[in-house]
Amino acid sequence: MISETRSPELSAPGLASQILVSNLSQGLHAMAQTLTILRASLGKTQIDRMSKSELRELALGSSMEVERVCTQFSWLQQIVTIERFNPDLSAASVLPLIADVTGAVRRVFEDDGMVLRSTVPDICRTVLIDRTRTHQALSIILLIAHGLSRTKDTIELIVSSPSAHIVRVVVRNTTSYLDAVDSQVNLDMALAESNIRSQMGSFSWSLQPFEVQIEFEGVS
Repeated sequence: MISETRSPELSAPGLASQILVSNLSQGLHAMAQTLTILRASLGKTQIDRMSKSELRELALGSSMEVERVCTQFSWLQQIVTIERFNPDLSAASVLPLIADVTGAVRRVFEDDGMVLRSTVPDICRTVLIDRTRTHQALSIILLIAHGLSRTKDTIELIVSSPSAHIVRVVVRNTTSYLDAVDSQVNLDMALAESNIRSQMGSFSWSLQPFEVQIEFEGVS
């Protein structure tokens, strides 16, 4: 289980590399679990004893696991790419980006009887962000929140400025209390975190209740 609040100060000695190692470890752990399932199910002894129908079921299940590990490998590649290349930063308001992200996923929440509630100011301080990375991070976080919520839950997305130089984005479900999440959720969150921290943003999350908090420094 991961439920933590990390320091946003990437200038601290070794912290950036420590976070990278942690995120890559999440990916390797997720892949190891999937590969363990595949290896256990594809042993020669088991296969020799199977009927044709059982072999068809095994092939179907194995194809799903292969697809899962391919996705996990892709996530790892993206984390490495994020760390390798500098972000494409520009001064922008997060509000249009928030509207675009929530608009893209709102139907997913509605179809499962959940409410996605956005609370945003009319005007927001400009921040220096990579729009593509921020869009991906917010999309991932909202889909994680959806996956960890239940019918009739309300998931909130709140944008605020707790100080004159900070813009904060919070995604939370105050009724969702979890003891642990699976390796795929941890990997998804690691990718979102890499996207945000690569822009010198801060990132923290917790499970009791579920909440993700992102902060960007405003442009002077």
